[in-house]
Amino acid sequence: MDTLTEAPSSALSGVARVLVHGGKLKVQRAEELAAAAREKRTSFVAALMEAGDLTPSALAHSLSTALSVPLLDLDAVDAQRLPRSILDAKLIGQYRVLPLSKRGSRLFLACADPTDQEATERIKFATQLAPEWVLVEHDKLSRLIDAQAAPAAQALEAISGGEFDFEVAEEDATQPAPTEVVSEVEDAPVVRFLQKMLVDAINMRASDLHFEPYEFNYRVRFRVDGELREITQPPIAIKDKLASRIKVISRLDISEKRVPQDGRMKLRFGNRSVDFRVSTLPTLFGEKIVIRILDSSSAKLGIEALGYEPMEKDRLMAAIHRPYGMVLVTGPTGSGKTVSLYTCLNILNQPGVNISTVEDPAEINLPGINQVNVNDKAGLNFATALKAFLRQDPDVIMVGEIRDLETADIAIKAAQTGHLVMSTLHTNDAPSTLTRLLNMGVAPFNIASSVLLITAQRLVRRLCENCKQPADYPRPALLKAGYAESDLDGSWMPYRAVGCGSCNNGYKGRVGVYQVMPVTEDIQRIILALGSAIDIAAQAQKEGVRDLRQSGLLKVRLGVTSLEEVIAATNE
Repeated sequence: MDTLTEAPSSALSGVARVLVHGGKLKVQRAEELAAAAREKRTSFVAALMEAGDLTPSALAHSLSTALSVPLLDLDAVDAQRLPRSILDAKLIGQYRVLPLSKRGSRLFLACADPTDQEATERIKFATQLAPEWVLVEHDKLSRLIDAQAAPAAQALEAISGGEFDFEVAEEDATQPAPTEVVSEVEDAPVVRFLQKMLVDAINMRASDLHFEPYEFNYRVRFRVDGELREITQPPIAIKDKLASRIKVISRLDISEKRVPQDGRMKLRFGNRSVDFRVSTLPTLFGEKIVIRILDSSSAKLGIEALGYEPMEKDRLMAAIHRPYGMVLVTGPTGSGKTVSLYTCLNILNQPGVNISTVEDPAEINLPGINQVNVNDKAGLNFATALKAFLRQDPDVIMVGEIRDLETADIAIKAAQTGHLVMSTLHTNDAPSTLTRLLNMGVAPFNIASSVLLITAQRLVRRLCENCKQPADYPRPALLKAGYAESDLDGSWMPYRAVGCGSCNNGYKGRVGVYQVMPVTEDIQRIILALGSAIDIAAQAQKEGVRDLRQSGLLKVRLGVTSLEEVIAATNE
């Protein structure tokens, strides 16, 4: 029967039907290849290429002509500039596609089979972008995907071999793990895999590693620039050995799997040393472990690197150089409060200054600062440590968090008796911090006489300098976001995220957005009169204090971040 009149089976894939209609394959041959693909659990295109019925070039040209899909030669593409982080590595490998670029809500992807509806729907759901297909030759696509997957493959290859030129340093502990337990989990492949994950996380500037066991799989995710990203899915069989290895080097109880535990470990490679905080959590299918990277170098970057504007920086520097009083940093978990505090402590850390900190736990290790960890079981809480500090001749005291009235009272008394006290609170903005202290039961006079300055902060992702492009926002959208008519004078231009090979979906790193509010005499009067947070905020605005949204909009004007990031971070 002639191929043009022969009806293709409805069971054939889209590519097979296109090739049959185009006279490139007979129906019988297409069905044979489809059966071979099902048997080998691969795609029709892969089976076709393996059989050699068509060359990759002939297939790409045939599909491009029949489907009116643009054709691209991957040899002309700079692989280093491809936006690898837009699409999960698992989806790239499963559907054999490669992200090329992102424009607005459209994601351009290289593929050898643009008829795969399952791939279209999965990618659309995963990225919330509309896939736009670009045809490429199958062999070139496979080589590029395999080359980009090499880091993940190397991580899994560590289960069977490979050497690393660094060591995990175990910290001292009051109850070291028994020798026989240590040797039991010194499984070389697991050790190498864990070390590889830690180094990869540091190189990717991740803040956390998540090791997550499920019923039928085990996955590792990194939080990079505030976003969780799946890195690999190692064999589920290693979950218990990996958990034991992490617990041994973190000096946790390896036999206790029913309750959460917290510990620390240190990684040394080359001349660099990085601390990690470890948290375990029993789940239905094993222990989930989260490792927080505590890089002390972040506290030594300087106040400018954190994103303070000149006026905000001057206010903060004036407050921390006062001989006594209280400076508070507020914001939700993960907003960079600890780094801000330690940056200030690093500035004050001089030979003639005695600095003591109490934290739960101490996250960043700075030489020259006396750091104490809270130990509730032993009766060492924030209040107890603060009382002890006052007998240690301190100049500067840092309290990890003011959680209750007792801690607040001791901290305020320390601030009133000749010490500079720095601490954090979980509030939405600077004005509401003062009312939070009032609600705790602190006397208005004590607040007014001791608090010097309050900084509220958020973290937003920083636009990649290599690929950011001007954004054309409608004027009503800019006004709704918070800009005044006078701001829209055409002297500046907002930018949007695009995405390239050196960034994460158009962003690279994060920067702080700050509300720095000195407690002036007028604000003190409002506190003494039991005024509300709204009254305090209105007075702060009169004194030129930008709120978080205004500070974020300034970052947009300067081209540091995008409008979407600021709205997401300050949408309260």
